[in-house]
Amino acid sequence: MERVRHLKIRVDLHVHSVASGHAYSTVREIAEAAADKGLEAFALADHGPALPGGAHLFHFWNMRVIPRRMYGVWVLRSAEVNIVDPQGGLDLPDAALQKLDLVLAGFHPGCGYEAGTVEDNTRALLGALRHPLVDVISHPGNPNYPVDLIKLAEAAREEGKALEINNASYVYTRSGSWENDLSIVREVARRGGFLSVGSDAHIADFAGELDHAIEIIEEAGAPWDSVVNRDMETLRSFLEGRGKPFPPEEAAAGRDRY
Repeated sequence: MERVRHLKIRVDLHVHSVASGHAYSTVREIAEAAADKGLEAFALADHGPALPGGAHLFHFWNMRVIPRRMYGVWVLRSAEVNIVDPQGGLDLPDAALQKLDLVLAGFHPGCGYEAGTVEDNTRALLGALRHPLVDVISHPGNPNYPVDLIKLAEAAREEGKALEINNASYVYTRSGSWENDLSIVREVARRGGFLSVGSDAHIADFAGELDHAIEIIEEAGAPWDSVVNRDMETLRSFLEGRGKPFPPEEAAAGRDRY
Protein backbone atom coordinates (compact mmCIF):
# COMPACT_ATOMS: atom_id res chain seq x y z
CA MET A 1 0.00 0.00 0.00
CA GLU A 2 1.23 3.47 -0.86
CA ARG A 3 2.45 5.53 2.08
CA VAL A 4 0.87 8.89 2.83
CA ARG A 5 3.00 11.75 1.53
CA HIS A 6 1.81 15.35 1.52
CA LEU A 7 -1.75 14.14 1.62
CA LYS A 8 -4.46 16.50 0.43
CA ILE A 9 -7.82 15.84 2.02
CA ARG A 10 -10.78 16.93 -0.13
CA VAL A 11 -13.52 15.99 2.34
CA ASP A 12 -13.86 17.27 5.91
CA LEU A 13 -15.85 14.74 7.95
CA HIS A 14 -16.40 16.85 11.07
CA VAL A 15 -17.85 20.37 10.98
CA HIS A 16 -20.28 22.11 13.35
CA SER A 17 -22.84 24.82 12.64
CA VAL A 18 -24.66 27.25 14.94
CA ALA A 19 -27.06 24.39 15.72
CA SER A 20 -24.42 22.90 18.02
CA GLY A 21 -24.98 25.80 20.42
CA HIS A 22 -21.31 26.76 20.80
CA ALA A 23 -20.38 27.10 17.13
CA TYR A 24 -20.64 30.27 15.10
CA SER A 25 -21.41 29.72 11.41
CA THR A 26 -24.44 28.82 9.35
CA VAL A 27 -24.56 25.91 6.92
CA ARG A 28 -24.40 28.35 4.01
CA GLU A 29 -21.32 30.08 5.45
CA ILE A 30 -19.59 26.73 5.95
CA ALA A 31 -20.41 25.59 2.41
CA GLU A 32 -19.09 28.82 0.93
CA ALA A 33 -15.85 28.55 2.92
CA ALA A 34 -15.48 24.89 1.92
CA ALA A 35 -15.86 25.81 -1.75
CA ASP A 36 -13.27 28.57 -1.42
CA LYS A 37 -10.80 26.02 -0.01
CA GLY A 38 -11.40 23.50 -2.76
CA LEU A 39 -13.22 20.91 -0.66
CA GLU A 40 -15.45 18.45 -2.46
CA ALA A 41 -17.65 17.76 0.57
CA PHE A 42 -18.08 18.22 4.30
CA ALA A 43 -20.06 16.41 6.97
CA LEU A 44 -22.40 18.69 8.89
CA ALA A 45 -21.98 16.89 12.20
CA ASP A 46 -23.69 18.92 14.89
CA HIS A 47 -23.66 17.76 18.49
CA GLY A 48 -26.47 15.55 19.73
CA PRO A 49 -29.03 16.83 22.25
CA ALA A 50 -27.33 15.50 25.41
CA LEU A 51 -24.58 18.11 25.13
CA PRO A 52 -25.63 21.31 26.89
CA GLY A 53 -26.77 23.65 24.12
CA GLY A 54 -26.61 20.86 21.53
CA ALA A 55 -28.97 20.45 18.61
CA HIS A 56 -32.52 19.31 19.31
CA LEU A 57 -33.77 15.98 17.99
CA PHE A 58 -35.89 17.88 15.46
CA HIS A 59 -32.73 19.37 13.94
CA PHE A 60 -31.68 15.90 12.82
CA TRP A 61 -35.19 14.88 11.71
CA ASN A 62 -35.36 17.95 9.47
CA MET A 63 -31.95 17.71 7.78
CA ARG A 64 -33.73 16.58 4.62
CA VAL A 65 -34.31 20.27 3.84
CA ILE A 66 -30.55 20.90 3.50
CA PRO A 67 -29.50 20.82 -0.17
CA ARG A 68 -27.29 17.94 -1.18
CA ARG A 69 -24.88 20.44 -2.75
CA MET A 70 -24.19 24.07 -1.93
CA TYR A 71 -21.67 26.17 -3.87
CA GLY A 72 -20.77 22.96 -5.67
CA VAL A 73 -19.80 21.20 -2.41
CA TRP A 74 -21.54 18.03 -1.23
CA VAL A 75 -23.15 18.33 2.22
CA LEU A 76 -23.39 15.11 4.23
CA ARG A 77 -26.27 15.15 6.68
CA SER A 78 -24.54 13.91 9.78
CA ALA A 79 -24.34 14.04 13.56
CA GLU A 80 -21.75 13.79 16.27
CA VAL A 81 -23.72 11.83 18.84
CA ASN A 82 -22.74 11.64 22.48
CA ILE A 83 -21.99 8.53 24.49
CA VAL A 84 -24.35 8.82 27.43
CA ASP A 85 -23.89 5.67 29.55
CA PRO A 86 -21.31 3.01 30.49
CA GLN A 87 -22.65 0.63 27.82
CA GLY A 88 -22.04 3.10 25.00
CA GLY A 89 -25.63 4.28 24.61
CA LEU A 90 -26.18 7.23 22.28
CA ASP A 91 -28.30 10.37 22.55
CA LEU A 92 -30.20 10.00 19.27
CA PRO A 93 -32.70 7.21 18.54
CA ASP A 94 -32.04 4.74 15.75
CA ALA A 95 -34.98 6.13 13.79
CA ALA A 96 -33.13 9.45 13.49
CA LEU A 97 -29.70 7.92 12.91
CA GLN A 98 -31.04 5.85 10.02
CA LYS A 99 -31.85 9.03 8.12
CA LEU A 100 -28.29 10.36 8.27
CA ASP A 101 -25.52 9.92 5.73
CA LEU A 102 -22.80 9.58 8.37
CA VAL A 103 -22.77 9.13 12.15
CA LEU A 104 -19.86 10.04 14.42
CA ALA A 105 -19.89 9.07 18.10
CA GLY A 106 -17.66 10.22 20.90
CA PHE A 107 -17.16 11.23 24.50
CA HIS A 108 -18.09 14.74 25.67
CA PRO A 109 -18.36 15.99 29.25
CA GLY A 110 -21.74 16.80 30.72
CA CYS A 111 -23.63 14.30 28.56
CA GLY A 112 -24.38 11.55 31.09
CA TYR A 113 -21.17 9.54 30.96
CA GLU A 114 -18.18 11.00 32.73
CA ALA A 115 -14.65 9.67 32.38
CA GLY A 116 -13.93 6.51 34.35
CA THR A 117 -11.14 3.96 34.40
CA VAL A 118 -9.47 2.78 31.22
CA GLU A 119 -11.60 -0.35 31.43
CA ASP A 120 -14.81 1.65 31.91
CA ASN A 121 -14.04 4.06 29.09
CA THR A 122 -13.02 1.25 26.74
CA ARG A 123 -16.24 -0.66 27.43
CA ALA A 124 -18.36 2.42 26.72
CA LEU A 125 -16.46 3.36 23.56
CA LEU A 126 -16.58 -0.18 22.20
CA GLY A 127 -20.32 -0.25 22.88
CA ALA A 128 -20.77 2.85 20.74
CA LEU A 129 -18.39 1.55 18.08
CA ARG A 130 -20.41 -1.64 17.71
CA HIS A 131 -23.69 0.20 17.21
CA PRO A 132 -24.60 -0.71 13.63
CA LEU A 133 -25.39 2.87 12.60
CA VAL A 134 -22.15 4.45 13.89
CA ASP A 135 -19.52 4.97 11.17
CA VAL A 136 -16.74 6.94 12.89
CA ILE A 137 -15.46 7.32 16.44
CA SER A 138 -14.64 10.98 17.00
CA HIS A 139 -11.39 12.04 18.72
CA PRO A 140 -10.73 8.63 20.37
CA GLY A 141 -7.27 9.80 21.46
CA ASN A 142 -8.73 12.30 23.95
CA PRO A 143 -6.50 11.91 27.04
CA ASN A 144 -9.40 12.94 29.28
CA TYR A 145 -11.05 9.61 28.42
CA PRO A 146 -8.16 7.11 28.30
CA VAL A 147 -8.97 3.84 26.55
CA ASP A 148 -7.21 0.64 25.51
CA LEU A 149 -6.10 1.74 22.06
CA ILE A 150 -5.19 -1.77 20.92
CA LYS A 151 -8.65 -3.12 21.74
CA LEU A 152 -10.20 -0.10 20.05
CA ALA A 153 -8.18 -0.51 16.85
CA GLU A 154 -8.95 -4.23 16.72
CA ALA A 155 -12.68 -3.66 17.20
CA ALA A 156 -12.77 -0.87 14.60
CA ARG A 157 -11.10 -3.14 12.06
CA GLU A 158 -13.55 -5.97 12.81
CA GLU A 159 -16.50 -3.61 12.41
CA GLY A 160 -15.16 -1.89 9.29
CA LYS A 161 -15.38 1.54 10.94
CA ALA A 162 -13.06 4.52 11.04
CA LEU A 163 -11.19 6.12 13.93
CA GLU A 164 -10.87 9.88 13.66
CA ILE A 165 -7.73 11.96 13.74
CA ASN A 166 -9.12 15.29 14.86
CA ASN A 167 -7.23 18.44 13.87
CA ALA A 168 -8.75 20.59 16.61
CA SER A 169 -7.16 18.36 19.25
CA TYR A 170 -3.79 19.98 18.48
CA VAL A 171 -5.05 23.54 18.15
CA TYR A 172 -7.43 24.56 20.91
CA THR A 173 -8.86 21.54 22.77
CA ARG A 174 -8.01 18.08 24.17
CA SER A 175 -4.40 19.00 24.91
CA GLY A 176 -2.14 15.96 25.05
CA SER A 177 -3.81 14.02 22.22
CA TRP A 178 -0.79 13.88 19.89
CA GLU A 179 0.94 10.77 21.28
CA ASN A 180 -2.34 8.90 21.66
CA ASP A 181 -3.28 9.67 18.08
CA LEU A 182 0.12 8.55 16.83
CA SER A 183 -0.49 5.24 18.56
CA ILE A 184 -3.97 4.98 17.08
CA VAL A 185 -2.71 5.57 13.55
CA ARG A 186 0.04 2.98 13.97
CA GLU A 187 -2.35 0.37 15.40
CA VAL A 188 -4.88 0.99 12.64
CA ALA A 189 -2.15 0.76 9.99
CA ARG A 190 -0.89 -2.56 11.37
CA ARG A 191 -4.38 -4.03 11.07
CA GLY A 192 -5.35 -2.57 7.73
CA GLY A 193 -8.13 -0.54 9.29
CA PHE A 194 -9.69 2.82 8.51
CA LEU A 195 -8.94 6.39 9.56
CA SER A 196 -10.98 9.53 9.08
CA VAL A 197 -9.74 13.10 9.29
CA GLY A 198 -11.84 16.00 10.56
CA SER A 199 -11.28 19.63 11.37
CA ASP A 200 -13.90 19.71 14.15
CA ALA A 201 -14.43 23.28 12.96
CA HIS A 202 -16.79 25.38 15.05
CA ILE A 203 -16.55 28.34 12.69
CA ALA A 204 -16.49 28.36 8.89
CA ASP A 205 -12.92 29.69 8.69
CA PHE A 206 -11.56 26.44 10.15
CA ALA A 207 -13.44 24.06 7.85
CA GLY A 208 -10.93 22.02 5.89
CA GLU A 209 -8.04 22.94 8.22
CA LEU A 210 -6.45 19.50 8.57
CA ASP A 211 -2.68 20.04 8.40
CA HIS A 212 -1.85 18.83 11.93
CA ALA A 213 -3.89 15.66 11.52
CA ILE A 214 -2.21 14.98 8.19
CA GLU A 215 1.19 15.47 9.85
CA ILE A 216 0.38 12.76 12.39
CA ILE A 217 -0.70 10.34 9.67
CA GLU A 218 2.48 11.01 7.73
CA GLU A 219 4.67 10.69 10.84
CA ALA A 220 3.10 7.33 11.64
CA GLY A 221 3.69 6.10 8.09
CA ALA A 222 0.07 5.11 7.54
CA PRO A 223 -0.97 3.79 4.13
CA TRP A 224 -2.66 6.22 1.78
CA ASP A 225 -5.74 4.05 1.43
CA SER A 226 -6.41 3.87 5.18
CA VAL A 227 -7.87 7.41 5.06
CA VAL A 228 -11.51 7.12 4.01
CA ASN A 229 -12.13 10.79 3.17
CA ARG A 230 -9.28 11.68 0.84
CA ASP A 231 -11.89 12.64 -1.74
CA MET A 232 -15.50 11.86 -2.65
CA GLU A 233 -14.53 8.71 -4.51
CA THR A 234 -12.87 7.15 -1.48
CA LEU A 235 -15.62 8.35 0.85
CA ARG A 236 -18.30 6.84 -1.37
CA SER A 237 -16.41 3.54 -1.35
CA PHE A 238 -16.28 3.56 2.46
CA LEU A 239 -19.96 4.43 2.81
CA GLU A 240 -20.99 1.84 0.25
CA GLY A 241 -19.11 -0.75 2.29
CA ARG A 242 -21.14 0.38 5.30
CA GLY A 243 -24.41 0.01 3.38
CA LYS A 244 -24.81 3.79 3.10
CA PRO A 245 -24.27 4.78 -0.53
CA PHE A 246 -23.96 8.54 -1.03
CA PRO A 247 -25.90 10.30 -2.26
CA PRO A 248 -28.94 8.13 -1.57
CA GLU A 249 -30.72 7.14 -4.76
CA GLU A 250 -33.68 9.42 -4.20
CA ALA A 251 -31.40 12.47 -3.98
CA ALA A 252 -28.94 11.62 -6.75
CA ALA A 253 -30.62 14.02 -9.17
CA GLY A 254 -30.51 16.96 -6.75
CA ARG A 255 -29.10 20.28 -7.91
CA ASP A 256 -27.10 23.07 -6.37
CA ARG A 257 -29.14 25.57 -4.40
CA TYR A 258 -26.63 28.46 -4.35
